[in-house]
Amino acid sequence: MGISLNDIFDRRSIKLDIKSTSKEGAFAELIGAVVDSHPEFDPVRVLAAIMARENKMSTGIAPGIAIPHAIYDGAGAKADEIVGAIGVSKTGIEYDALDGKPVHAIFMLIIGEKANHLEALNLICTLAQSEGFALIKNAKTPMAVMAALS
Repeated sequence: MGISLNDIFDRRSIKLDIKSTSKEGAFAELIGAVVDSHPEFDPVRVLAAIMARENKMSTGIAPGIAIPHAIYDGAGAKADEIVGAIGVSKTGIEYDALDGKPVHAIFMLIIGEKANHLEALNLICTLAQSEGFALIKNAKTPMAVMAALS
């Protein structure tokens, strides 16, 4: 059985108005959204895991898109689960992306230690090359984003 983006992202963890213009600030906003729907997660440990992965190599990998991700085995983590958040910035986020340009959409993945995150990354990359990505960037509600993920 395959993974679905709708299983990873919860409407409560979709932010269509990221205020921060920095990578770290955007991460904090998205982790806050994840913790709102998963209060058992430790936001400090999640941020540390995301930043440790990001410091190895930028996850700003496609034009205007970043996919920060990390293995998280802290409080509340389920070994085979992937939890995510989506953030959209109209103004752009300085991200140190591979193309040097600002990022406008962030798909954050918090990955259980036994979860198949490569399939999730592939699904996001496929979405980024489809009309679904434009729908997400222009969405007015989290439910519109959830529909675009289908």
